[in-house]
Amino acid sequence: MRKKVTKAIFPVAGMGTRFLPATKAVPKEIMTLVDRPLVQYAIDEAREAGIKEFIFVTARGKNALEDYFDNAPELENRLRKDGKLELLETLKSTNMESGAIAYIRQHKAMGLGHAVWCARRLIGNEPFAVMLPDDVIAGDKSCLAQMVEAYNECGGSMVATMEVAPEQTKSYGVLDVDDKAVTQDDRLVRAKGMVEKPAAGTAPSNLAVIGRYILTPDVMSNLNDIGRGSGNEVQLTDAIAAEITQNRDVFGYRFEGQRYDCGSKAGYLEATVAFALANAELGDDFRAYLKRVVADS
Repeated sequence: MRKKVTKAIFPVAGMGTRFLPATKAVPKEIMTLVDRPLVQYAIDEAREAGIKEFIFVTARGKNALEDYFDNAPELENRLRKDGKLELLETLKSTNMESGAIAYIRQHKAMGLGHAVWCARRLIGNEPFAVMLPDDVIAGDKSCLAQMVEAYNECGGSMVATMEVAPEQTKSYGVLDVDDKAVTQDDRLVRAKGMVEKPAAGTAPSNLAVIGRYILTPDVMSNLNDIGRGSGNEVQLTDAIAAEITQNRDVFGYRFEGQRYDCGSKAGYLEATVAFALANAELGDDFRAYLKRVVADS
């Protein structure tokens, strides 16, 4: 019987240099997207997909991230005393049960693959998800929930994928896929190779790997064995590609939804506009404001 995916790794050890000076004091993952920090969107998505154990791979200077998921008794008591029960209810989504969340330090910045490998002892012999909070994906059903459903049918390792412009492939891990789709709706494709940040004109396709993964514990073994790859870092893409050479299934899942790259300033601003327009409380006023700005420009 296939084991359920109940654990997720959140690699959040990066310094967020593209957002300096803001990230000098504030971890990028708790920068606010309308009314929630980026990491809260990832947590909410993971919960919708059935994740029960949350593993954060952090680094020095990330204490504010840990505090965010801790209880705040003084604040909760003040809200309760003031009758602000709606705000009190909102806080519940930021709290974690004791034992549900763990923090592991990545002492050296050696790449995404190394960050994932740091959590190996907490994963053991179970399948697990990896979620990059920089990638915020909006959809009727969360991206990871879609992938878990597909995994329950097909097993193997799975990466979220989307088409990008050919000139953008050099910034992603890229799939080399069989022409024949695995499922009738063409959502699932079988990978026959993966390349991390291919040189211009050499990408095997325009299917880029996005920051959602469901991986077998064999990938941890591969991470233990491979050396440094692109950028002189331990690449998660290389460990997943090794699964293919070892004759184990690797799939790309074409998710339904809109992905925003909140690791870049432009993507962060795009997400802010999109989520503000979709917000029931803010949407109408913000839409009217944007119309005025466009009219006056």
